[in-house]
Amino acid sequence: MVLTDEIILHLCAGKGGDGVVAWYKNRRNRKGGPAGGDGGKGGDVFLRGVRQIDVLSKYMGNNTLKAQDGQNGGKRSLEGKNGSDLFIDVPVGSVISNLNSGEVYEITRENEQVKILSGGKGGFGNEHFKSSRNVTPMEFTYGKPGQCADFKVELRLIANAGLIGLPNAGKSSLLNALTRSNAKVGNYAFTTLNPNLGVMGRFVLADIPGLIKGASEGRGIGHKFLRHVMRTNILIHCISGERDDVVSTYNLVRKELEKYDVSLSRKPEIVVLTKIDLLSKDEMHAKIAALKNINSQIAYVSIFDDELMNKLKIFLCKELESF
Repeated sequence: MVLTDEIILHLCAGKGGDGVVAWYKNRRNRKGGPAGGDGGKGGDVFLRGVRQIDVLSKYMGNNTLKAQDGQNGGKRSLEGKNGSDLFIDVPVGSVISNLNSGEVYEITRENEQVKILSGGKGGFGNEHFKSSRNVTPMEFTYGKPGQCADFKVELRLIANAGLIGLPNAGKSSLLNALTRSNAKVGNYAFTTLNPNLGVMGRFVLADIPGLIKGASEGRGIGHKFLRHVMRTNILIHCISGERDDVVSTYNLVRKELEKYDVSLSRKPEIVVLTKIDLLSKDEMHAKIAALKNINSQIAYVSIFDDELMNKLKIFLCKELESF
């Protein structure tokens, strides 16, 4: 599953309905008195939290949305109907920024609703202006426009575990093997430009876009990568067996995590040496020993070895059970 994890939406609340000039008639007075009703209120705009994590994709083809306008007032003092509210569904874990006002909203619960734009008030009909001195008012007012703004919606994944590592560390291939996902795989940097998700048993795994040196300052995919790591319970740090110096590779990624947010360095971490089918036994044991000197939670795997894959899956499920 490939996610749309960031989108800009132009949203407008509904316009209020206009007031009207109308009259009731009676036998004595052909024109009668004022009976123009007020216009209805325009619909508001709400955010609504949903569990469907790919819901933002439905806005990709149409990112300009508007709540319903209020109806105009009617004759016989009838008020116009209020416009229907607009609900913008966003995945639980989303952060939404009003690019005009700077306000920021965070949706953390399913069915949570937050009003972000108010509909315009309805205008007054001529009945509103009736007085002892003005028994036949011709005045009315137009409905007020609803609020409009541009919003940036960012999904920050809430996954059980996040696969991290440099580009080409084998994260997408590992995700596919562990979860039967269908993440894009290729032997070049930045194959993964958006997070991919898969389900392993009852646990959600996220293949986070590849990290490079300087990501904490925004290089490469930068903060797009790091913001998703914040909400995972555990990090699965993938290091390719192809790397000559696995310790330097490990430290590079750890440094970027710590520079972005020191709390990331405190998350539980499992290091997985990938692509061991490309190594001799001596090379494999040497690299595993080097990594164990800095992190005792070491696993090793080849996606072409079913026995090792099954062992890794059992190990990961056991670790994730504790969260």
